Amino acid sequence: MALVRLQKFLSAAGVCSRRQGEKYITDGLVAVNGRIITELGTRVDPELDTVKFKGRLIEARQELVYIALNKPRGYVTSCDQPGARIVMDLVDVSQRVYPIGRLDKDSTGLLLLTNDGRLHHTLSHPSFDHEKKYDVKVKSPISDEALKKMAHGLPMMGTRTREAEITRISRQRFHITLKEGKNRQIRRMVRKVGNHVSTLKRIKMAGIRLGSLEPGDWRFLNTKERGCLLKML
Repeated sequence: MALVRLQKFLSAAGVCSRRQGEKYITDGLVAVNGRIITELGTRVDPELDTVKFKGRLIEARQELVYIALNKPRGYVTSCDQPGARIVMDLVDVSQRVYPIGRLDKDSTGLLLLTNDGRLHHTLSHPSFDHEKKYDVKVKSPISDEALKKMAHGLPMMGTRTREAEITRISRQRFHITLKEGKNRQIRRMVRKVGNHVSTLKRIKMAGIRLGSLEPGDWRFLNTKERGCLLKML
């Protein structure tokens, strides 16, 4: 097999993006045949050379998978949290996949998982403007004025939330589409307008819809959906 640049090997194996791979290399986190590599021009033979990232063996030609999961309430999106129910326990695949972004323990709905490091890095980065749509139910009737305030942006955590698209569904329910993801953002926004979230479900992310998936069920993304995601790279 032809030699490939080390950062390209890491990207193709689903570890990270090429740019992130360059940083990992210069930071001394990648070893080839037992030797730490810091030179960006280094090339490897995927069939003959042994590559390790942070001491973990990286397999070449890893099959990339893209999964949609309907996260149930009570599960956390961490890959490993002792004593907690984690979303990884719900997905039965041979590849080691990782959640893209987070949903807090009390929230439900669409969660994307993949072993594609490039895509994971792109969609997880705060500067990437992919849309996330949520179905929100609140404990008390919410006014039009409160919805307008949230749509125009609210002061939060030393900054201001970006404008959001909001559609009323009923007196106590609305859809909100965000292009950012501050910690527990929607719950904080709702509290700032004098209400409280009862249920919060993500129904769309980066063009992928939750659809009819039942809580706890998952599926592989179809060809069209994978294509849409990969265009974002």
